[in-house]
Amino acid sequence: MLSPIKITPKAQAEIKNIIANKNIPKDYALRVGVKGGGCGGMSYLLGFDKPKEGDQQFVIEDIPVLIEKKHYMFLMGMQVDFFEGSDTQGFTFINPDLPKRHDG
Repeated sequence: MLSPIKITPKAQAEIKNIIANKNIPKDYALRVGVKGGGCGGMSYLLGFDKPKEGDQQFVIEDIPVLIEKKHYMFLMGMQVDFFEGSDTQGFTFINPDLPKRHDG
């Protein structure tokens, strides 16, 4: 099964950096998911976790990735990116099928 998400090279580098420097256990993988509902729609989740029953497992550029089966369709086509601004940094989810939003 193909992974429903893509991870940009910048995000891959940051994820590998976290794995190398934050004592992430060897049996953990990057969990990508969604939290539903509300006025704001879906919230996307990113963290490290052990595989659970029913997880879909992928390897993206040597990064083990877990996605709950029920989240698969909500993540289809999403890209995980990492941004660094002058006063903020973090991971972001981008849906390339939606028009880009311009802030400001």
